[in-house]
Amino acid sequence: MAADNRPLSPHLQIYRPQITSVLSILHRITGVILSLGIVILVGWLAAAAAGDPAYEMTIGLLNSLPGRLLLFGWTLAFFYHFLNGIRHLEWDTGRGFGIPQVVRSGWTVVILAAFLTLLLWGRLLMGGGA
Repeated sequence: MAADNRPLSPHLQIYRPQITSVLSILHRITGVILSLGIVILVGWLAAAAAGDPAYEMTIGLLNSLPGRLLLFGWTLAFFYHFLNGIRHLEWDTGRGFGIPQVVRSGWTVVILAAFLTLLLWGRLLMGGGA
């Protein structure tokens, strides 16, 4: 079989990750995380409708360390996906496609998502409410 001697198409092992590709993949991953997080939201609402014992158990699970880590990650995914969506809306207008602009806006999205997540969780943990 002569097909064994043909060169392989370049793949992830060949290319060095760039901010554009990493943020694109991250945008897709956060979209999936947000979709899965809806299951938690529906579970919380169902527990609230089921009565006090179910609601208290759900709140207990969400207030546990794994529950809080899950909610923290969901919050970070939300802010990243939301801000990157705004970035994509700007691109839909035909602006921001220069490499320096793409890199700057990408890092802005990452930094703002982290900042807003930490700000929100700082306020929640300090008792400041949402």
